[in-house]
Order: sequence, then C-alpha cells, then structure tokens
Amino acid sequence: MLDRRLVAQEPDRVRANLDRRNAPADQRDAFERVVTVLSRRRELQTETDNLRAERNELTRQIGPLMKAGRKDEAGPLRDQVNALAQRMEGLESELKQLEADELDLLLSVPNPLHERVPAGRSEDDNVEVRRWGQPRKMDFEAQDHVTVGEGLGIFDFGRAARLSGARFPVARGAGARLERALISFFLDQATEKNGYTEFVVPYIVSRSTMTGTGQLPKFENDAFKLTTQLDGQDAFLIPTAEVPLTNLHAGEILEEADLPLSYTAFTPCFRSEAGSHGRDVRGLMRQHQFHKVELVKLCTPEQSADALESLTGHAEGLLQALELPYRVELLCGGDTGFSSCMTYDLEVWIPSQGKYREISSCSSFSDFQARRMNLRYRPADGGKPAFCHTVNGSGLAVGRTVVAIIENYQQADGSVVIPDVLRPYMGGLARIGPRE
Repeated sequence: MLDRRLVAQEPDRVRANLDRRNAPADQRDAFERVVTVLSRRRELQTETDNLRAERNELTRQIGPLMKAGRKDEAGPLRDQVNALAQRMEGLESELKQLEADELDLLLSVPNPLHERVPAGRSEDDNVEVRRWGQPRKMDFEAQDHVTVGEGLGIFDFGRAARLSGARFPVARGAGARLERALISFFLDQATEKNGYTEFVVPYIVSRSTMTGTGQLPKFENDAFKLTTQLDGQDAFLIPTAEVPLTNLHAGEILEEADLPLSYTAFTPCFRSEAGSHGRDVRGLMRQHQFHKVELVKLCTPEQSADALESLTGHAEGLLQALELPYRVELLCGGDTGFSSCMTYDLEVWIPSQGKYREISSCSSFSDFQARRMNLRYRPADGGKPAFCHTVNGSGLAVGRTVVAIIENYQQADGSVVIPDVLRPYMGGLARIGPRE
C-alpha cells in the first residue's frame, strides 16, 4: 500500500509511476479519487479544528456568566455550542467515511517501481540479465512433457479430468516420486545450505491475510474462495506460500538485530487462472493446483537490495544443481506485478517449445506489503519503528521443474534420465523407463 504522504505531497510522482507501469484506467482512476479524498479530508479537518476552537472559546465564556447569574446571556451561547457540536458530529462522520474510502482506494493503487526497472509495455520489453548453461542438442525430435510422461505411465491427465476437471494433475509411480524428490531437495538446499527456516503453514487463510500481501482486492477473481468463513472473515485457499509466510509477523514490531529473517515452506498452491483462458492448457505448465517451495525474506530498507539478489541466487542455484539451462530477465514496468517494485524472472529452457519459460519470479516489494499488514521493525539506535521491506520468490515451482527435467533429460527411446542431485532422493533411480 502506498504511503498516503506520498500521494498528498508528490501526486505527480505517483502519476509518473502509473505511466511507467502502463497502468490500466481503473488504477489511475483509483489514484485520482485518492487525491480527491485526501484533499477533502484536509478541508474537513481544518474546518473541524476551527469549530472545535470556537466551541471551546464559547464554553469558556459560559462558566463565568453562569456563576454571575447572567443566565439570559449564557443561554444563546449554549445554543451556539450545541449547534457547533452537531456540525462537528456531521463532519466527523464524513471524515470517518473518507478514511474508509481512502484505504479502499489505496489498496487498488500499485507499488512504485524501483529506479532500475526498465521502460516497456509487455514481456517483449523485459531485459535479459544473464544466462546459464546451453540447451542440449538432441539428435531426435524433442517431445513435450505430456507425450513423454504419458508414454512412461507417470502422468494420467484423463483420470485427473474425471476427478476435478481440466488443469488438475495426477502423477503416479516415478512421476509422483519425482515431485516428492524435488520438494525435499529444494527444502534441504534452502535450510541446510542457504540458512532459511522451514515452516509448515495453513493452506486456508482469511481475507485480511490475503489483503496483507496484495492478493486482494486486485486478484480476487484468481483466488479460490470458500463458502465457510474464518473468524467472521471470508476464507481462501492460498495461491502461494508467500501469503501465510509473509503474514506470520503481521501487526508485530521486530528487532533490527534479528533481520533479515529468511523463511521457506512447501505448500500446494491454488489458482483459478481466471485471466488465462486458452494459455498452456496442455500438461503441467498452468494448473489450478500445483506444488511450490517458497522463499521469503523480511528485512530493513538497507538490506532490501542484497536480499533480492541473494534470494534470486538461491533460486538460480537450484537450476544449476539440476543442470537445467535458464536465463534471468529483469521485468519492465509494464510487466512488473502489482505489488512488486522490481522483479527478476528465472526462465528455464523448454525443448518442445524451443524457448525459455518462467519457473520462478523473485521480487522486492519495498514496504508495500508491510504497510498493508502493519509489519515494522525497531531500529537498533532506538529510533521510531519503521516499516520492513519484504522479498520473495519461488524456489522453485515444482510442476514446472518436472516439465523441465522430463523435456531436457528425455532420451530417444522415450526414457528420462534423473539428474544426479536427485538420485539419492529417488532411491538411487537413475532413469525412468516405460511403465517403470
């Protein structure tokens, strides 16, 4: 959420940010309405303060008049005080409504972009930062993961569809074990190598929790909303572990000496994908339910830049260990997410498509999420509590990693070689053969 002082004092700066984002009309309209609300609030506050001062002055005059027995003079003053009180009550009621309107509108305005974010309207304008590895040259025509996986008997999309409809997976045998192996490998790397603390978190969260990380109100159509409630609030299936992990300290004041905090969790993720009709409908690339290991850092503003780079490096390290070719892209203004101020996308090579596809987004949110959830830290020098910065990224999306492994490690005979680092997690299995 934006700092209201930024809106009040530097509205043109926010408008420039909306231009850099190529923001849609509804976001621009929300911002202009915020400006109007803040202006009206200032007017009402000034009028209320003046009325209060006038009321207090009249009240001070009434006392001496009553003591002197001059009730006929005190009476009109009392009437004026009562009229002022009624007027103030009306203004305070309007102020309260404006405060609620301001909050609702601010929740619909995106995060200011970092100065490093390049200009651009879409993913075509993203800037490649680096590449790692070379796509393997195959002496046969690469098949997609669905063809290979169904040939090996490790996927069953037909039965999945009968169970739940489109965009749900069923993995069996070595396919199921490959998912489990990746989850364990990702968590072990995060906790044992990179120092993250592992959590098991709820998969159902409240509306306020979803709002805290910016999923609501903007992405409510992409969420799975439940019919039951949690403590009187709407309840949602989590779209990512980012939501419960980042909200763990909502409303708290942390100590600067304890920062940065590095958290990780494996969870299923649930997304309706409301705006993606016709995209990646085949296989595991875009599912309503998928698995992911999330990396989250809570830090001070001074630690924020290093936190994003280190977290991105940890996600890259997983792809390097799996020996999967990838590239890193810095997203342009028009492709950067609503809550993010800066995002790196990690894109893995997919042979059947002949291009790189996103497998992780690593983002810095500055204090945007922390303001929503009132997450602060107490400076070591004893200064006033300030808002934390938050950083997160996928480490990694499990289903898309399965896709990348099957396609990059496929063999001419239809089998799939298991990456060396995963073999201990696969009971020593080196290759998945037909119906194995």
